[in-house]
Amino acid sequence: MDTTTPTKKVLYTAQTHTTGGRAHGVSRSSDGHLDIKLSTPGTDGTGTNPEQLFAAGWSACFEGALDIAARKKRIALPADTAIDAEVDLCSDKTGYSLQARLNVSIPGIDRAIAQQLVEEAYQTCPYSKAIAGNVPVAYNLV
Repeated sequence: MDTTTPTKKVLYTAQTHTTGGRAHGVSRSSDGHLDIKLSTPGTDGTGTNPEQLFAAGWSACFEGALDIAARKKRIALPADTAIDAEVDLCSDKTGYSLQARLNVSIPGIDRAIAQQLVEEAYQTCPYSKAIAGNVPVAYNLV
């Protein structure tokens, strides 16, 4: 199944090769920058897991979207802006699913303005757009 849209301009393509899955796998990027061991969440394995990788990628992307929103308002994001991402792997009688929270800290910015930045970043961040309507998400300004 191919759900790509040929009319979109591709800015970057990440390429990884993964073997062994989440239990005892490895994943490497084509450029060699990523070379990691994988482990099942909640085990004593020595690797990371897909949920941690998603949380790291999504929070980094969201902070970039926050920066775009702030620059549009001519606001400089504080250096200590931070996002704590929490991605839950869940199961029920229908199978596995995800739910998530982004806890956003923008110290020194008026709360109402910070909330506007979070809302605009939600509209801009490709990860947020990708999971909208598919994964229950809470965006918390902390």
